Amino acid sequence: MRVKICGITKPEQGRAIAQMGASALGFICVSRSARYVTPLQIRAVVSRLQGESVGCIGVFANTTPETICQVFREAGGLTGVQLHGDESPEVCDRLRRLLPPGIELIKALRVKTPAALETAKEYVDCVDTLLLDAYHPGMLGGTGKQLDWGSLTEFDPGCPWLLAGGLTPDNVLAALAQVNPAGIDLSSGVERSPGDKDLAKVARLFEMLKRQEV
Repeated sequence: MRVKICGITKPEQGRAIAQMGASALGFICVSRSARYVTPLQIRAVVSRLQGESVGCIGVFANTTPETICQVFREAGGLTGVQLHGDESPEVCDRLRRLLPPGIELIKALRVKTPAALETAKEYVDCVDTLLLDAYHPGMLGGTGKQLDWGSLTEFDPGCPWLLAGGLTPDNVLAALAQVNPAGIDLSSGVERSPGDKDLAKVARLFEMLKRQEV
């Protein structure tokens, strides 16, 4: 089970979460977000991850591919890019051609209605991974709003996908009992405040996931 912890802002927390077993750390590159980090801040976190086997994902929303690539170069150490806005398949395809080979491209879909799931198949050929998040009219992510897991029991887009949207250590096993994603993505569910991770909650998350494996 892939585990991505998003909204990392502090180097010491990033390293601790990587050591707990996170598969990937997410860095919010959207300036209006309370979890926004600059390329320099991303570098500071990445520099503390030497020896850790963890992906580093830059999260963007409605940003031009050229700007994304510039931030990608300035940050250094990113292994993937996540698009969390209204990007079309054409934009994803263009970005993929501009990024270095081997860089993971993730497209987030904010699910307002079950019909939104139908758009997933439009992205399968131009991204590596999909991410399903809850829809919020005023926020792009990290809302704590929960998806309707029951509507996802048959979801199979034809590529790996991550479940996000209101996941916490307390409800993650209930979610995984209903859906079968390749991984999960948490942000507000393991925080004290936006961008300040609660390491005790992160540790509890991994404890719960180990119970599922037994």
